[in-house]
Amino acid sequence: MARDKLLYSCNACGAQSPKWAGQCPDCGAWNTLTETLVSGNTGRHARYAPLSAASSVVEMAEVPHQDEARLATGVAELDRVLGGGLVIGSVVLIGGDPGIGKSTLLLQTLAALSERLQALYVTGEESLQQVSVRAQRLGLPGKKLRLLAETQVERILEAAAREQPRVMVIDSIQTLYTDLLQSAPGSVAQVRESAAQLVRYAKHAHCALFLVGHVTKEGTLAGPRVLEHMVDTVLYFEGDSGNTFRLIRAVKNRFGAVNELGVFAMTDKGLREVTNPSAIFLSRHEQPVPGSVIMVTREGSRPLLVEVQALVDESQGGNPRRVTLGLDQNRLAMLLAVLHRHSGVAMYDQDVYVNVVGGVRVSETAADLAVLLAALSSLRNRPLPSDLVVFGEVGLAGEIRPVQSGEPRLREAFKHGFKRAVIPKANAPKSGVKGMEIIAVQRLSEALEVLR
Repeated sequence: MARDKLLYSCNACGAQSPKWAGQCPDCGAWNTLTETLVSGNTGRHARYAPLSAASSVVEMAEVPHQDEARLATGVAELDRVLGGGLVIGSVVLIGGDPGIGKSTLLLQTLAALSERLQALYVTGEESLQQVSVRAQRLGLPGKKLRLLAETQVERILEAAAREQPRVMVIDSIQTLYTDLLQSAPGSVAQVRESAAQLVRYAKHAHCALFLVGHVTKEGTLAGPRVLEHMVDTVLYFEGDSGNTFRLIRAVKNRFGAVNELGVFAMTDKGLREVTNPSAIFLSRHEQPVPGSVIMVTREGSRPLLVEVQALVDESQGGNPRRVTLGLDQNRLAMLLAVLHRHSGVAMYDQDVYVNVVGGVRVSETAADLAVLLAALSSLRNRPLPSDLVVFGEVGLAGEIRPVQSGEPRLREAFKHGFKRAVIPKANAPKSGVKGMEIIAVQRLSEALEVLR
């Protein structure tokens, strides 16, 4: 039986070399050769061949339809982000900054699941004593939770074959290594090969697998980009580790909707679910203040009320600043140009700062109208009514365009005590919302009448 051998492949041109070099001999690129394992068995991908018989072509109508078996984790916010629960046999990659709460959340989840089924927590960064002390500090019922401190993939798979867990956590994938490769743990080749073996085991053993991933300075998952394609679900922790609240967002989900948002609060007993996130993002002022407006954004299937704040101040330099936190900076510059062109309000000599309170990142265009009203309120030093809520997209022609799910946004705002709303005319419900005054506008000039 032929043995596996190591080759070094260039990430730029794909050329292969029997040994590592700083420069690719074919294309001349520097530091692009990465370690690759090539199987010596019959067939290049023999090690990854499926355990079942050879596949055959069938018609779609012949494929049996069955719903994915979902497992409730006991954490409602995590179930929401996963799309209704954990799918048996799925692989979930979760990333975030150090200290954000990845290990804490997964330890809480597995401690609850271990009361109902077999669960295995594999730690490569901490000792068993450290994990046990954390569980005791959090008051978790982890008597049945199985722990393993190991970093070699082959020994982890041997232990998993003996334990037969239904749910397994790997903390973290960057600490694992396989003896098939010579590179250090955390390298591109080690992360890719280790993840491939674990994913293959999870699919054939019908074991739900959580992989913890490190992130780079830019906030993206460290390691090869192919790692995100190998898994079924990718979750990101958002927020600052110094802040009380933690946000988990799904950016990829083969078994549910993407962009779902889960909200948690970090306490001395671990992560606690926040069932009404709109309340924590609304800082109700004692009296109306300029530059503050409430908007209704939509995260996945849930409408969410957030406060948009703007500060407009005279610029002391020749190049006015445009700074955003939680919003797209380029879109702010575009909106200010629309405001100047269609309403005659110039801010080319003003510094404009816009912030979404609570660390929420708003990526949808429904925030356009709220941003402009907040900026104009700060410029004119005129506060908006405290019971007013705003949403709508602003086009380059000065029109107010509709957004998705307008009526659910209005109901969410009314539930929190808001009595007036400025919305696109196309989003106005035919029967209205009882107890709420709805101001439907078509042009930006109509929306700015609120400040007059």
